Amino acid sequence: MFLKRFLTHSTNQTCLFQRFFQSDPDFLVRAFSMSSGFKFNDIEGDLFSCPKDSSLAHCVAADMRMGAGIAVKFKQLFGQVDKLKSQNQRAGGVAVLKDGERYIYYLVSKNETYSKPTYQDLSYSLEAMRKHMKENNVTKLAMPRIGCGIDGLQWDKVSDLIKEVFGKENVEITIYTFVPK
Repeated sequence: MFLKRFLTHSTNQTCLFQRFFQSDPDFLVRAFSMSSGFKFNDIEGDLFSCPKDSSLAHCVAADMRMGAGIAVKFKQLFGQVDKLKSQNQRAGGVAVLKDGERYIYYLVSKNETYSKPTYQDLSYSLEAMRKHMKENNVTKLAMPRIGCGIDGLQWDKVSDLIKEVFGKENVEITIYTFVPK
């Protein structure tokens, strides 16, 4: 209501308002994110030491080989590769396992292990995960810098995608960056 009155009050105020947002174009996104309950944390640490009430996510190929990178650890810890394969997900989808009270999300960002993902397929996978999370009341998610290791995507673009997909949701996402000691 205030914003509407402010914008319609006078031309001078409208110009002032436009100049403000030109100097800080992400202000509304940040303000909306704060009011929606969305939290985005980027920390150093071991993803697998996250709280047990956080669901986990990482990127895979549709062939579910998981032979390199952090996917190897997911395969060792959670197994059930046949169950994942039986979900028949292609690039842009998400395969899901249940682990106690949390979910393990396998973001299918490419069709074959040796291909490279696209931002569009990753975006579709994130949307599919968001839908599942919403349907299952998942409010905490932990993941690595998805798509940015072996797959070579740029973190600034990927983090923007995550914020765009989840910015209106009541969810806390924690990104774990592993730093060997």
